[in-house]
Amino acid sequence: MKRRNLFTLAALFALWAAPLFALDQVVEKRYPLAPGAGLELTNINGSVRIDAWERNVVEIRAVKSTRRDPNDLDRVQIEFRNAADGLAIHTRYPEDAGVDVSVDYHLRVPSHVRLTRVETVNGNLRVQGIEGTGRLRSVNGNVELYDGAGRFSARTTNGNVRIELRRLDAGAPVALETVNGSVVIALPPDAGAELDVTSSNGDFLSELPLVAERADTGRGFRARLGRGGSLLEVRTVNGGIRVITARPSV
Repeated sequence: MKRRNLFTLAALFALWAAPLFALDQVVEKRYPLAPGAGLELTNINGSVRIDAWERNVVEIRAVKSTRRDPNDLDRVQIEFRNAADGLAIHTRYPEDAGVDVSVDYHLRVPSHVRLTRVETVNGNLRVQGIEGTGRLRSVNGNVELYDGAGRFSARTTNGNVRIELRRLDAGAPVALETVNGSVVIALPPDAGAELDVTSSNGDFLSELPLVAERADTGRGFRARLGRGGSLLEVRTVNGGIRVITARPSV
């Protein structure tokens, strides 16, 4: 009788413990992508990581995870649209009811891809080694770019923004923005830009020499970096802003 009770308790414990373990479903795809073509990715719950490589192919690995109903994994769909102008990847959740599923993406892409739109709502976004342009967005998570070259904009609401560029190209205005978090910009010593900076509750520090042009009311100012250039807007509400010297990549 005691042994039967032990078996019963063990079975009950297994049922209680089951939801603590995540269930995964892996989606893997490969698509050709011509040099200079665009890439769009939208996510809701989960992180996004993009690494550059020297192949004209996009390699995608998406991991759908849940701690509840395993049937929810099939209810969250990943849509792929491959066209002449680029590749679009969208995460679709059912509209009738919420599901407890996260999707974490890891992509390897051509180094000269145009990141026309890469965003997630709840998760971190990290990009490595891209040369070109990009629009990077999160709401609750950090947005980071390492070993980049070109012009990128990055925004989040609750998280930090960190952009490290080995080259800052001239072009359209760039915006780096967060509400609750810090902004760090690493630029080469010879970089040139027109800085428009606002930090409501945080300080500003630059390792690169700046020439102040105008002090606005409140916590904002404009300054010239190097010989000047295109506009670089930096905004934060609760957090500091740092402009640092980019270190050579290993």
